Amino acid sequence: MLAGPLALVVAAIFAGAAFYVSTVEQPARLSLDDHAALAEWRPAYKGGTSMQAPLAVIGFLLGALAWWQTRNLGYAVGAAAMIANWPWTFLVIMPVNKKLMAADASHADAKVRPLLETWGRLHAVRTGFGILATVAFFWAMV
Repeated sequence: MLAGPLALVVAAIFAGAAFYVSTVEQPARLSLDDHAALAEWRPAYKGGTSMQAPLAVIGFLLGALAWWQTRNLGYAVGAAAMIANWPWTFLVIMPVNKKLMAADASHADAKVRPLLETWGRLHAVRTGFGILATVAFFWAMV
């Protein structure tokens, strides 16, 4: 029965990456001027998405499998926290992402900085989901 330990590992990787973005990358980005901050956000966002989206799904599937095998509530909570990243991203973060992608990077105006700040606060919720999943999976295993 490896589903539980693997779910924990995947959730911890997700949480660690999200925590890094929230506590290191985002503050560094905001220390740049608007043009440079937007120019940095775009490739970082694309790279982060290609890593974190699959981790959220894999963590959910492993957590759901571990719950199905054990009926331990911790696995269900962790799985729910992992998959919560998808609707949060699509319903709440995506409108901000679209505005940032549509902004003219060569003429970043005063609207860009508040969008980047909002994006950072919204992304911190993803960090919280990852930490919650990690704690829940750990709790289920002990």
